[in-house]
Amino acid sequence: MSSFWNAWIWALTVGNILACWWLIRWTMKNRAGEAASGDVTGHVWDGTLEEYNNPLPRWWLWLFYGTMLFAAAYLAIYGVGNWKGLSNWSETGAYDAEMAKAEAEYGPVFAKYAKTPIPALATDPEAVKTGRHLFLTYCMQCHGSDAQGARGFPNLADKDWLWGGTPEKIEETILNGRQAAMPSWKPILGEDGVDKAANYVASLAGHKADPAKAEEGKKIFQTNCAACHGMDGKGNPMLGAPNLTDKTWLYGGTLRTIKKTIAGGRTGKMPAHKDLLGKDKVHVLAGYVYSLSHGG
Repeated sequence: MSSFWNAWIWALTVGNILACWWLIRWTMKNRAGEAASGDVTGHVWDGTLEEYNNPLPRWWLWLFYGTMLFAAAYLAIYGVGNWKGLSNWSETGAYDAEMAKAEAEYGPVFAKYAKTPIPALATDPEAVKTGRHLFLTYCMQCHGSDAQGARGFPNLADKDWLWGGTPEKIEETILNGRQAAMPSWKPILGEDGVDKAANYVASLAGHKADPAKAEEGKKIFQTNCAACHGMDGKGNPMLGAPNLTDKTWLYGGTLRTIKKTIAGGRTGKMPAHKDLLGKDKVHVLAGYVYSLSHGG
């Protein structure tokens, strides 16, 4: 934080406290010609309602002073701007202390699970419960609380895996993340080529397609798409290229959506969790994910 913003925060914070004190003192000051306390001021509404000069209740006044004293004490203890206060408190310090406490309590548990193979963890109720807690904290936002995903986010509860569903591959994916990239083919194939290729891809999964366009699209597919998806269209887990012959579609399997995918391409990123969670927690999380599709 620069010295300017530090001074700005000090000015706003302390200035507001002093301004509140000044406002009370200013409003309580007697003025020339002002009606005495308890007397009418001369203001009349509706011909009957008269305004009296009554001071604020003392309890309200002292409560107002008390809030200012509390604010001053709070700032002295916890600080303001670059100054950390008498307690030397900081958000990062409090976070680190909380994490250290959690590590001391749960670290041995995760260390024990780290020595257990993932298939065994998938059948251990306590390990699965622990893994589910991790999943709901770090993975649910994309894959859903039931792990069945959404458009653009894979279903983790079935047996269809973009990068492989073995214990090792699941753990590798969580640890290091994945970067998928489906390039845009419209500049190369043109609209007509995209249309024909899309009809062929739709036919691979048994979807409704134009037979003539699909036949021409097959040649386009074998020339441009087979390098990743294979000549048979069944994909390649090493590249994260999906199987195009089944009913599982990450972005949707309608002809219109397939055309959009081929024309504009797709990019998907699974962030790495190695630094965030550490290997031991990832191991337990991988056990839970593995249990979802392997009958754990």
